[in-house]
Amino acid sequence: MTTAVLFGSFALLLFLTVPIGISIGLATLITILYTGSLPVEFLVKELVTSVDSFPLMAVPFFILAGEIMGKGGISERLFKVANAIVGNKTGGFAIATIITCMFFAAISGSGPATVAAIGGIMIPAMVRNGYDKKFATAVVAAAGSIGVIIPPSIPMVIYGVVGNASIGNLFIAGIVPGILVGLSMIIYAYFYSKKKGYKGLDEPTSFKKIGVAIWEAKWALLIPVIILGGIYGGYFTPTEAAVIAVVYGLFASTVLYRELRIKDLPKVMIDSALTTATVLIIVGTATAFGRYLTIEQVPTKVANALMNVSSEPIIIILLITALLLVVGMFMDTLAAIIILTPILLPIAIQIGYDPIHFGILMVVNLAIGFITPPLGVNLFVASGISGLSLESLSRAVIPFVFAMIFTLLLITFIPQLSLFLVGFAK
Repeated sequence: MTTAVLFGSFALLLFLTVPIGISIGLATLITILYTGSLPVEFLVKELVTSVDSFPLMAVPFFILAGEIMGKGGISERLFKVANAIVGNKTGGFAIATIITCMFFAAISGSGPATVAAIGGIMIPAMVRNGYDKKFATAVVAAAGSIGVIIPPSIPMVIYGVVGNASIGNLFIAGIVPGILVGLSMIIYAYFYSKKKGYKGLDEPTSFKKIGVAIWEAKWALLIPVIILGGIYGGYFTPTEAAVIAVVYGLFASTVLYRELRIKDLPKVMIDSALTTATVLIIVGTATAFGRYLTIEQVPTKVANALMNVSSEPIIIILLITALLLVVGMFMDTLAAIIILTPILLPIAIQIGYDPIHFGILMVVNLAIGFITPPLGVNLFVASGISGLSLESLSRAVIPFVFAMIFTLLLITFIPQLSLFLVGFAK
């Protein structure tokens, strides 16, 4: 009955369009008041202690770094590099957009931030070059989901904190899966463009043209090298790397590129503070929600239920995958990770999955939720940029969803795609 009250009140609040973070907190409070098994102070204590974490400090700094770089001319220079390499190929603009999102993913750590930074430039540019607006918007919305897969990734930081896993190892394990997701999208974009006759630029590519583009974008391209190289080289922790990303991004945007003015900084700070506040509210309430589930032994009950369905690891991991795909459609990624990691990670370990590998599976699974309604955060951001209705954009993005699911299955059943770089780094 307690579990029914907890999830029933949560579902009702979501149905009433109460924000996800508030819904989770209120559902926990309602259940505490209903059962009387815990003092109300339990919720307050969890809200405070859940965010009192050094690794979690990386989140606001990565958010701020993404805001600075998104407004500092970095995304435009990254596109010029990608366009110099593939711009003259069939579907060149679409492919260059996906590659640019992959570059920016290695800077921002956020899906919506990637869509916002790249979409404002690329959707109008693709339409001007003859691309259908639905396809152009779908490309940006889908490719933006790579923002949480290629490191640094905010959901990976959260999983590392909740699952007591190495954030550095999660980052390095996300590189190949992120590239594979990008490649699957590029393949679809190429064949769709070929079918529709979306040709590339007339001017041929050349090493000189590529070299010039890389030279102009050198300060932007150095950012992921500094962040990831510093972490894997043992020079600083992921949290310290986030701070360095802010300092370097600020220097590059204001001094080197001079596209971010001092008078723009207050708005950048306010935007990042609002995003950070939203994230931390979700983290706090979801932690309390998850802790209450643990007290009620829900993880044990779920594990037993899954084991009763089948003892075959393949069947169990497919059931977990299906659950995460459905959850990603309705729940914020960070909240889902905080609530479900204590439930699903022990099951995954029991059937022989490495915690780092399972963390990547969770993140890729939930990244698909960025482009699946009704939540589909990337769809809302891309729709706001292009002016398309959410309904038409949801239909246009379906092939990209299937491309991501195909890649997810590859990553699920070939663990070394995620883990071989981790072993190599050791």
